[in-house]
Amino acid sequence: MSEPIRLIVGLGNPGPEYETTRHNAGFWLADQLADDLHATFNLEKSFFSWVAKARFEGENVIIAKPITFMNKSGQAAGALMRFYKLKPEQVLVLHDELDLLPGQVKMKKGGGHAGHNGLRDIQSAFGTPDFWRLRLGIGHPRTLGLAQQVVNFVLHTPRNEELREIEDGMNRCRVMMPALLRGDFEQATRQLYAPQKA
Repeated sequence: MSEPIRLIVGLGNPGPEYETTRHNAGFWLADQLADDLHATFNLEKSFFSWVAKARFEGENVIIAKPITFMNKSGQAAGALMRFYKLKPEQVLVLHDELDLLPGQVKMKKGGGHAGHNGLRDIQSAFGTPDFWRLRLGIGHPRTLGLAQQVVNFVLHTPRNEELREIEDGMNRCRVMMPALLRGDFEQATRQLYAPQKA
């Protein structure tokens, strides 16, 4: 068994104008996980975040949505990790991923930031890339046959069929979350990649 996940940080941009945009996929999943754990978000300015404190099998689990813009996400993640005396490998970051099709989800520990400003800032705040990432596929304008620039694409709302696929991917993340909170990454991975029942 690995260290169980104790801090979940969803990435997105604050403010109603960004709420439904693809770049906020990490926030969407953070909201769903807080619901699953019956936790409510409260604004905690000292952590630069909306923070939901949950309990899972007697242990504390913190879910956060930074109130800084995406490229300053490390400020919140770093403050929370230090305050709760956690190791980077106990942190799971939820973020949108251009290189995966809508609905595809991949989990990995460590690695580069692939130009994702939120990941880049967290890596620099932690001083290590050794935290877990849940990569939520939103597709890329090229693979989806769109002429939009990437910047424009991530700051727009997904089309209905893409949104359905993204939500399916998030539902698989919700199913495997208890395993992650127990530190059973093997089981979590099996659940995440299990073939979907029609």
